[in-house]
Amino acid sequence: MPKENNVMAAERGKCLIIVHSYHHNNTAKIADVFAEVLHAPVKRIDQVTLAELENYDLIGFGAGIDSGRHYKELLDLADQLPEVCKKSCFIFSTSAIIGEDKVAKDHSALRQKLMSKGYLVKGEFSCKGFNTNSFLKFFGGMNKGRPNSEDLRNAAEFALNLE
Repeated sequence: MPKENNVMAAERGKCLIIVHSYHHNNTAKIADVFAEVLHAPVKRIDQVTLAELENYDLIGFGAGIDSGRHYKELLDLADQLPEVCKKSCFIFSTSAIIGEDKVAKDHSALRQKLMSKGYLVKGEFSCKGFNTNSFLKFFGGMNKGRPNSEDLRNAAEFALNLE
């Protein structure tokens, strides 16, 4: 990564990436890119304590999409968050199917929960992920090889452009 990008990320303040990713670790791959660009630790939901969140200026919340919304574990965490005053965050996901309207809808439950707690959503990112859920496993799944190198580049660009 160019040196000026490292300086820009360091000037942003402390960042934490929270991720729930387990089927094929699609979302974890995206979280790792954000972590590298933003110089941030990545933690699973079970590794996060609510008290530690006050130490961060920017928090990324991400998980795969299940039945049109982030996995329940991440939504449950959002329900437990303490109220904050204009703390910056971003939302991310991987999903079998994407598109601007679909992503907006998929992210809506988490976005509403975060905003109701006082978070300012600075951006949202989504890309396709390899999916073998349900009947898809019998056909080899869909989006094999995703997220791919282009998805990872897009994730890095997104992270660099967070305000």
